[in-house]
Amino acid sequence: MLEILILAAGKGTRMRSDLPKVLHRLAGKPLLGHVVATAHALGAARTCVVYGFGGEAVPQAMADDRLTFVLQAEQHGTGHAVKQALPCLADDGVTLVLYGDVPLTKAATLRPLVAAAEAGKLGLLTVHLAHPDGYGRIVRENGRVTRIIEHKDASPAERAIQEANTGILAVATRHLKRWIGELRNDNAQGEYYLTDIIALAVRDGVEVEAHQPAHEWEVLGVNSKAQLAELERIHQAEIARALLDAGVTLMDPARLDVRGTLTCGRDVAIDVNCVFEGQVELGDGVSVGAHCVLRNVKVAAGTRIDAFTLIDDAEIGEAGRLGPFSRIRPGTRLARDVHVGNFVEIKNSQIDDGSKINHLSYVGDTTMGKRVNIGAGTITCNYDGANKHRTVIEDEVFVGSDTQLVAPVTVGRGATLGAGTTLTRDAPAGELTLSRAKQLTINGWKRPVKQKKEA
Repeated sequence: MLEILILAAGKGTRMRSDLPKVLHRLAGKPLLGHVVATAHALGAARTCVVYGFGGEAVPQAMADDRLTFVLQAEQHGTGHAVKQALPCLADDGVTLVLYGDVPLTKAATLRPLVAAAEAGKLGLLTVHLAHPDGYGRIVRENGRVTRIIEHKDASPAERAIQEANTGILAVATRHLKRWIGELRNDNAQGEYYLTDIIALAVRDGVEVEAHQPAHEWEVLGVNSKAQLAELERIHQAEIARALLDAGVTLMDPARLDVRGTLTCGRDVAIDVNCVFEGQVELGDGVSVGAHCVLRNVKVAAGTRIDAFTLIDDAEIGEAGRLGPFSRIRPGTRLARDVHVGNFVEIKNSQIDDGSKINHLSYVGDTTMGKRVNIGAGTITCNYDGANKHRTVIEDEVFVGSDTQLVAPVTVGRGATLGAGTTLTRDAPAGELTLSRAKQLTINGWKRPVKQKKEA
């Protein structure tokens, strides 16, 4: 049985933030969220998170029935953190220790450690670094790992070692519980180091089997905003590489941000500086112009989204055309061949096949039929100051420019609304409805002239 222990109690002083370090976001998800996702991918029977700084902020932010949270009220090192969680761990299992601020370790990298622990060994993840300053060093004798020495406690010869400890390890829980009880804090930091169990394992004849990650960045931790930004770009580059391998055209892979999950069909093209948040699905042949933001969106095949368009919690049908500078707000569902043009905002509305809203309009809380044409400057006045009301526009309606539809109101099939109309009552099907003040010309009227100021 695999149980995973995630250490996430640190303050993260160099983050210069009141937010616990593990809750800072990478690709739209808390750092701890990435580690938890890896734990779930490994099929852990139990995942225990040790938290401390920030009080209940971590359990509240990471609410998950599959997680057990343990408070480390005072921080006295990694060994002390593990000790707080030992009562949660079963004696007959295997424990994998991870870190809430090391977000990019892959499940495939961790499986050999678990396999080693299941075979009665201690699986240890190490990494070779050109400049391992600050890291514990792996001390070997005759090729075998014998102990780990922390950087501050290391001699000059030991500091020259380039194989570094990541802190990630897996071992039989019964061994872990015994060794944690033997840890001492007589070191430069005055802390209980989890890494000291390596020497105890060697003493007890438990073989230490070291493995290395495929990429150095898999074991990089976050201690500052600069390091967070560095990992963000690394992670986004990996996402971009996967999209390219899947056949997606990225105009510049370095200028893409996916903060969630992006699923693409065939022949999808994405221009620069686009942001995808939450769950986004792009169908075959979809193109997304530069500087667009899509959040929790499903876009059907053949739709073109032009530059600077924002789409939030909406469904876009086939062969549509949106933008540039369109805003599609939550609750909107666009059917096939719908055109939404520049500076158009749509909210909580259903727009049927072939309808067009091409310029400078607001459509909110509206049910719109097929082949409707909305003229420039049209507004559905859906809010009376207290409540929202719905507008219904049936098939093949033509709405002239600069029209206001004061909801609740219905426009019948095939009706025409004259430009400048303020519609406050239902418009009958097939008829022209308009409201317009009589045009007057005032003969002899003079525009006021600005008076000159006295000196």
